Formats: sequence, C-alpha cells, structure tokens
Amino acid sequence: MELVDFFSEMMKVNAMEDTEAKASASGELFKKLNYFNLPDHFNWVKEVFEGIHVKQRGDQTGLFWIHLETDEKRQYTYRELAENANKFLNFLRKHKVEKGDSVYMMVPSVPETWFANIATIKGGLVSVPTATTMTVRELEYRFKTYSPHAILSDEDSAKLIDEALQNVSAKPKVKIVLGNVSGWSSYSVIDKESSKAEAARTKTNDIILCFFTSGTTGLAKRVAHTAVSYPVGHLSTANIAGIRPGDIHHNLSQPGWAKWAWSSFFAPFNVGAITSGFFYPSRFDADKYLSAVDDSKVNVFCAPPTAWRAFMLQDLSKYKFEALRESISAGEPLNPEIIQTWKRHTGTEIRDFYGQTESTAMIGNPPWFKGKICAGSFGRPAFEYDIKIMNENDEEITKPDEVGHIAVRLNPWRAIGLFDQYIGDAEKMKEVFRKGYYYTGDRAYFDDKGYWWFVGRADDVIKSSDYRVGPFEVESALVEHEAVAEAAVVGSPDPKRWQLVKGFVILKPGYEPSRQLALDLFQHCINVLAKFKIPRIIEFVPEVPKTLSGKIRRIELRETEQDKKQKGEKAPQEYFYHEFPELKSS
Repeated sequence: MELVDFFSEMMKVNAMEDTEAKASASGELFKKLNYFNLPDHFNWVKEVFEGIHVKQRGDQTGLFWIHLETDEKRQYTYRELAENANKFLNFLRKHKVEKGDSVYMMVPSVPETWFANIATIKGGLVSVPTATTMTVRELEYRFKTYSPHAILSDEDSAKLIDEALQNVSAKPKVKIVLGNVSGWSSYSVIDKESSKAEAARTKTNDIILCFFTSGTTGLAKRVAHTAVSYPVGHLSTANIAGIRPGDIHHNLSQPGWAKWAWSSFFAPFNVGAITSGFFYPSRFDADKYLSAVDDSKVNVFCAPPTAWRAFMLQDLSKYKFEALRESISAGEPLNPEIIQTWKRHTGTEIRDFYGQTESTAMIGNPPWFKGKICAGSFGRPAFEYDIKIMNENDEEITKPDEVGHIAVRLNPWRAIGLFDQYIGDAEKMKEVFRKGYYYTGDRAYFDDKGYWWFVGRADDVIKSSDYRVGPFEVESALVEHEAVAEAAVVGSPDPKRWQLVKGFVILKPGYEPSRQLALDLFQHCINVLAKFKIPRIIEFVPEVPKTLSGKIRRIELRETEQDKKQKGEKAPQEYFYHEFPELKSS
C-alpha cells in the first residue's frame, strides 16, 4: 500500500452509511496510517489532487464561489483548478521564486486564493497565510522574522504591505496584486502563462506551510507544517466532518487562518468533494449567508460558534436546507438551545470538534455519533491521535471528571497531523514537547461515558469568537501610549464571544482615569492592532497581582474577572468599547 492509497480508501469509507460499520472501517484505516512507514518524498498536488481527482473527476466541479454583494458566481472543475494553479506557479518560477521560498498570501476568499495554495504546494514553496486584518506593525514583525520571497495581495492590503516592506527594508522577488497597484504585477498577466507545470520533488519533511499564531508571553509563533502533516493529516478532519466524494462542502472561515486550510481546502479536496467560497467584503450578513448556503445546496456546513449564535437570530423557518446532511462547529462549546433549535429547523445535529493550528482534527463527534451526541461535549479522540489527559505531574489521568491538560502521546506513533516545529523557537518546542507528549495548552476532562469536555486554555491566550489573541501583543500596544505605565491583558467572560479582550491599565504619575483617556486608549489600539485584538474593556487600576519574581498573575485577574461577571458587577473605572458612540464605525 502506498501513501496515496489512503486517500482512495478514505473516499470509500466516508461514502459508507453513518453506522458502526463506518466507525470500524475508519478505525482500521487510521490504524494502518498511524503505523505506516512514510515515503521519502510526497507531493500532495501531484499524487492526490492531480493523480486521483484531476485524473478521475477532472470535469467535476471542484470550487463553487459566490460574491454575496454582487451575486457574481464562478465555478471551476478540478482540471481548471489545476490549470490555473500551474499558471500561477509558472509565473512565480519566471521570477526566480524557488522551492523552499516563502509566499505570503494576504487575500480574501476569492478563487485566486485556491489557485495559489495549490500552486505553492505543487512547487514545494512555503505558503504563509496572512489575514487581511493585519496592520502595518504586525506585517513588519512577520517580514522581519520570516522574509517574504513573493507576495499575493488584494489592492487594499497592498498599500499596507508596501509600507511594512519599506520599514523593514524587505525586498521580495515579486509582488502580485488582484487589481492594479503601482510597483506590483497584476494577477491578470498570469493568464499568459502555460497551464502545465512540473511538480517539485518535495521530501515528506519539507515545510510547505507557515502559520503565525498568537503566543502567551511573546509575539506570534511560527507554526510549520510539512508536505504530509496537513495534506495527509487532514484525512482525520475529512473523516470527522463526514465529507463524501461529490459533496458540496462549505466552511465559514477566511483565508489567513488555519481553519480555512483545514475545512475550505484540504478536507474537501482530500476526498474529491466540491468546496464553496462565499465572499462578503463588508459586514457579515447572517440572513444573506444562510440564503447562500440554502440556494447552493450545501451538504456539509461548518461554522464557528459566533456564527451559529448569529444564525439563531434569523427566522430559520424560511430556509429549506433540503441538501444539508452535516452541520459542524469548532472553537468553543455551543449551548444546548442552539443545537436543539438548529436540529428542529434542519433535521441535522451540530457536531462539535476540536483541533489547533498545530494539528488537524483531534477530538470530535464523527457522523456515526448522530443520535448519541451529548450537547456541550466535543466528542472523543479521533483515530489519528493518541490523546490523553495529563495532571500537573505529567502523569496520565485515568479517572473521569478530573480536569487536566490535553496532550498527544507520541509513542508508539506520532500523529501525522502534528506540526513539525515552531520555527526559530527551541524553548517553546521544549515547553510543549516533553516526556513523550505534545501539550496542546488546553484543558479538558472526560466523563464516565467517555465523552470529553473542554474547560479552557491552560495558558493566557484569549479565545474571542473564533480568534486567538496573545495578551503580550495587546499589552505592548497599550504601553506604547504616553499615559500608560503598565498593562495586563486577560479574557473576560462573554456570552456571545466566549471571551472579550480586557486591559487592566496602570497609569503614569500625572495622569488620572477618565472617560476621555479610555477613549484615547481605544483609538490608539485601533491604529496599531488588528480589529479582533482591540481591547473591548479597559479598567484603570492602581496595581495588578504579581509573583515574587515580578511576573503578572493573569490567572488571578481571570478568576477575579469571572467572579465579578457572575455577580454582574462593574468597577468604578471600567470602560466598555460599546459604550463609546465615537467608536461605532470600528
């Protein structure tokens, strides 16, 4: 059996009815994969995307795309996706972009995003997904720590990129823009390139993806995935999601985040499904989005908890959802009312699952759990991973209802979907990989029936909506203000977003807490931080709790904040973003 054969087998398994037979077949398939000796070389585009799908279903639609404001529609077969990707790859090669070079992609959910991702994998390049919400400051950090050899951008982002490049004296080999910007190559010229291209000979441990993800005590970490970790590892995601060959699969996530790579790219393409993309350039419209899901006959629909909560505010009875078979959520637990309401109107249960930028789907409620799902539980460990709950002494917890750290055991097999490394951060690698386990940084427990329950982050990373926010980045922004002596940032409990970013601010002598100063701080953060990182609460305090060595005890701040929110209390010098009409456009 060759590595590529696992994809053909997964397509057969996922096409089975959702019964115990499917569960058994899935387990057997992953048992083989977990102990499989990986080949020296593997190129997912050459062997799977082209070798299976273009060859066997070249004329089947692979991508269906809608512009939700103009109603423009575009669709591409698997063959057309491959041809457009080849044109992009040839253009990069013409500009001396070589195997191992980095390609930053700061573009929204448009077809060119899919072309470019296929091209970089085929060419052995390192894709660096970059959210369009990035600021100049954040781009500068990325360009300084991971030099860009090529950049793909939309027109709005190009201006920010140029400023960041100039500030750090970075000079990529080529800059490509969707549109027209001085000093950039317009994407339209790529159409002149050949639609055929040779695949790079990539080793299985070659890095092909680099994600920047928020850290606890420093700036964003660089998560590296290899030629097998995401392409092959996401067989787990496709299996838990229940995507079948020919399905129309839709994921509400934007390029630049790992979840897009998970569910808008690898999971559907691994099993010969149709991935759909909906582009909304302005504010998210839940009604318009659900209408598109309905009209497009989506079979498998994945969305974050914030979106599910927004959907509950709509009149769900007006949608038919005739084709919908699978509904999936990831990020944080949904309350039972949402699950029950959605099932009443669609006949499908929202199945929760869990994973990280550093992994593929690790824990979840697979299709054969239907009718047995326990609302609020994120399921059970996936077959690809050997997941354990660890106590503070790095010992496995075997009793139910004991909260501990979610960890992946690395022996007798290392899950293929785990990331390769934090690039340039040996200390962080030692922290998360220890004593034969990978520690995810999340806490959970399992009950006496085997269901797993998410508790929260073990570190200080804030989970707001479906974003992860490192406190250090926000604290650094706050202390740049002339009035701020020190800042501590934590997550404050919120029923809609799980957590809100809250800043505790100590002022310098000569400054006094006031509404105007809070407004100034909010506006300052708007100028230097991505929108989802902006503090939504600022509280002026005389001091914050610290350890004897001077480290901020964020855990104490979180506990105090949680207790205060439960009591419905508000501090005398506490200011909320939504109370400032001056900020309503941000």
